[in-house]
Amino acid sequence: MDDYETLLNRAIQQLPEERTTDERFVVPEAKLFSEGKTTVLDNFSNIVSVLHRDPDHVMKYLTRELGTAGKLEGGRAIFQGRFTRDQMDANVQNYVDEYVMCSECNRPDTTLGKMERVLILQCSACGAHRPVKKRQTTAVKAVLTLEEGGTYEINIEAVGSKGDGIAKFDKFTIFVPGAAKGQTLSVKIKKISGYLAFAEKV
Repeated sequence: MDDYETLLNRAIQQLPEERTTDERFVVPEAKLFSEGKTTVLDNFSNIVSVLHRDPDHVMKYLTRELGTAGKLEGGRAIFQGRFTRDQMDANVQNYVDEYVMCSECNRPDTTLGKMERVLILQCSACGAHRPVKKRQTTAVKAVLTLEEGGTYEINIEAVGSKGDGIAKFDKFTIFVPGAAKGQTLSVKIKKISGYLAFAEKV
């Protein structure tokens, strides 16, 4: 019996520690201010620290999705053009969905690595791994499903800080002025920028 208990205790001690970081995983809201014709993301370094990702990788993603140029300066990110907090937060969340969160256990305990030139997202919590490249390809195809001038039926999932309704359409985040959470609306797409779309109620 003593030998059994000793072996049992040893086995318990060797079990991997349960990861629960998803309960504490909160992405900071973007702190923006305008400086001339640029938009400054003042807490960029804080956001990157929470995501545990390379600043250059995050910056490259944001500039591509916002369709602009930008640079890192200290702990800040500076983008050419004017952008709102809702726009920035939506793009950061899209980055989190694609490059941080595990699609199996929905936890952020992941790392990015490469296997035969393919970017792999590996989860240290559940051991799952998936190629990021495959998800990106799917997202590129999704661009064809939403077009400027098109009319679509969407469900408003939240309301932004400026009162715009926010909906998800595949990989897109759609902003609709005057929409309330829970509404199902027909909207016309006025403008698309990366994975952000701006619409009006029909």
